[in-house]
Amino acid sequence: MKIINSNTNKLLDDLLNRSQLDSAKEQATVDEILNTVHASGDKALFDYTLKFDKVDLSKQGLLVSREEIDEAYSMLDDKTIQIIRKAAENIKIFHQMQKREGFEIDLGDSYIGQRIIPMERIGVYVPGGRAAYPSSVLMNVIPAQIAGVKEIIMCTPPMSDGKVYHMTLATAKIIGIDKIYKIGGAQAIGAMAYGTETIPKVNKIVGPGNIYVALAKKQVFGHVGIDMVAGPSEVLIIADDSAEPRYVAADLLSQAEHDPMAASILITTSKKLAEKVSKEVDNQINNLQSTKNNAIESIKNCSGIILVNSIDEGIDIANKIAPEHLELAVDNPDKYLEKIINAGSVFLGHYSPEPLGDYFAGPNHVLPTLSTAKFSSPLGVDDFVKRSSVIFYSKEKLKGVYKDIDTFAKLEGLDAHANSVSIRFDSE
Repeated sequence: MKIINSNTNKLLDDLLNRSQLDSAKEQATVDEILNTVHASGDKALFDYTLKFDKVDLSKQGLLVSREEIDEAYSMLDDKTIQIIRKAAENIKIFHQMQKREGFEIDLGDSYIGQRIIPMERIGVYVPGGRAAYPSSVLMNVIPAQIAGVKEIIMCTPPMSDGKVYHMTLATAKIIGIDKIYKIGGAQAIGAMAYGTETIPKVNKIVGPGNIYVALAKKQVFGHVGIDMVAGPSEVLIIADDSAEPRYVAADLLSQAEHDPMAASILITTSKKLAEKVSKEVDNQINNLQSTKNNAIESIKNCSGIILVNSIDEGIDIANKIAPEHLELAVDNPDKYLEKIINAGSVFLGHYSPEPLGDYFAGPNHVLPTLSTAKFSSPLGVDDFVKRSSVIFYSKEKLKGVYKDIDTFAKLEGLDAHANSVSIRFDSE
């Protein structure tokens, strides 16, 4: 890995300007797909599935059958089922604490308040192929269930045999989701955003995907809500002499293997640690199999080690980057936690590796990327509810304030606003 000093700004500039959403070619393809799905509905879905996935679903249909779900579940051994259930329970425990109640403020002959209302229907996109992650099912569905969403549908691409990846279906069954459609890519986003003869229009779309999915979600925002426009994964580790080089290298590679554009950054006060980690990355990368090429490209083009004079300097850089995942691999990490103001998720100490958050600890692994942690948050229960304000004034209460409202409205030049309150008392 590249080792640079903190006064070298190129790596930082590259990170802050990194994006997968600047391709006019992919955008044009997405626009065409969305327009066709909007106009042609199910026919477009069948055509695109045949074109991109080489699967003809026109006879069997888009909806995954109960038999297919049960068959997928039967393929799991008891140990795997128990692990998924444990992870689901941890996720439930964490997200249950996020649930909010409405409130009412009693002002005598008036009251004001707020209602928390679950969305009626949401759509979850679950990737297929190389990026088939059952953990995404848990992380996207469980907060919606806790929020009280009435209907949750799922879209995921079929494999070459026309079936859906069995781990995705089995995980969905474990948490009670059975409306699953065999459709992927931008066409799936269009189907959930606009609705087709088979797939209902949703209120919000959540879930990760490739560049076509990300661009499609960005494009349909406004027709429906979306969770975020996610970029490539990233981890930033701040480490001191107490860190174990093997652990740090392993954590860096756990993100590098996701994508050639994934970023894995080490910030350290120790040149000795930096050199050891660099060697460890080279050694461990050779042990990877299916994800080796991704990791090599990520380490070469989007990753590096930054030497700093102090942990506080490293935290300043981290706050500028605003990483998706931030590990504090230092002595007494709690000492520095309050100084971290821009990060999707923070992992404290030498035994809290980032994959712990991906699968098992409970906090959501759907996190802001590409510096968006400066203004956005992990996926949670709040993403699946709406807030409505409530106002009640009696006649006597309004009478006491209507002249103030009249004056305020006229200050803004809005005579009809003023009249709306004054007309109720014009006979007095």
